[in-house]
Amino acid sequence: MLHPLKFQPILKDKIWGGEKLNQYFNKNSNSKSLGESWEVSTVPNDISVVSNGELSGHLLQDLVDKYKADFLGEKNWKRFGNAFPLLIKFIDAKQDLSIQLHPNDELAKKRHNSFGKTEMWYVMQADKDANLIVGFKGEVDKATYLKHLENNTLTEILNFDKVKEGDTYFIEAGRVHAIGAGVLLAEIQQTSDVTYRVYDWDRVDDEGNARELHNDIAIDAFDFEMKNDFRVDYNTQKNTSNEMVSCPFFTTNFIEIDADIEVNNTRDSFMIYMCVDGEVEVSTNATSDKIFKGETILIPASLKNFKLKSNYGKLLEVYV
Repeated sequence: MLHPLKFQPILKDKIWGGEKLNQYFNKNSNSKSLGESWEVSTVPNDISVVSNGELSGHLLQDLVDKYKADFLGEKNWKRFGNAFPLLIKFIDAKQDLSIQLHPNDELAKKRHNSFGKTEMWYVMQADKDANLIVGFKGEVDKATYLKHLENNTLTEILNFDKVKEGDTYFIEAGRVHAIGAGVLLAEIQQTSDVTYRVYDWDRVDDEGNARELHNDIAIDAFDFEMKNDFRVDYNTQKNTSNEMVSCPFFTTNFIEIDADIEVNNTRDSFMIYMCVDGEVEVSTNATSDKIFKGETILIPASLKNFKLKSNYGKLLEVYV
């Protein structure tokens, strides 16, 4: 029964969202504040539904529960049980997101019974002078951070990077960060919806209410010893997997395709492909599906051999 799986996007309006997800990726929303498209999710109350093939209409979590290691891979089933480990998104920031960070596995388990949240970003489009906030300008300790927070001068010590298409960032749990206005990106992260906001630009909603901040618990989640090694350099050799990020929580490769590629999955893991430009056909002996820019497909671990075909396409290849 298992076959390559596409899912119905789970669309999220956000106070900082815009219209690019619909304009660029046809996400079927009339909202002017669409911030996120959750492509692959088992977050409670936001579980992805299959949109293609014989399994159309099935919940992702039900498939994990039923097929176990055939779906996740043997090592992932032993490690995670029926907890699907990744959350895959596209994000459009019309306005700046809050300055925030995420807890690691240990802290998230203790406080929220959740995975921690290490993530990465691949910039798909950026307006002129758009930026990301990642880390601090220099060395910052707890006392210095708290002083700037109290004086409302936090932005003075943060690192702002101007970005363009293709720029990639690795955001470990404990690192302060924010997506800046005008950035459209792909996000790969652990399955977690736990975010600690520390500053929200003094922003209020239509009713004059500020969003909740989490400074009382965020301070314990910071890793002030973290080095500024968050920018990701990677090769762009065509028709092969070029490693971008490899960490305990996921591996992501970049593939630019202009031919047919035979894939033999020897990684004992499901595979996720995010199309970040062009279009790609994913075919097995029994099925064929196309993904276009802004779409995602998941290959269960038991499907060891398949083809990627394209005259022009760029993919992020993700596995655990």
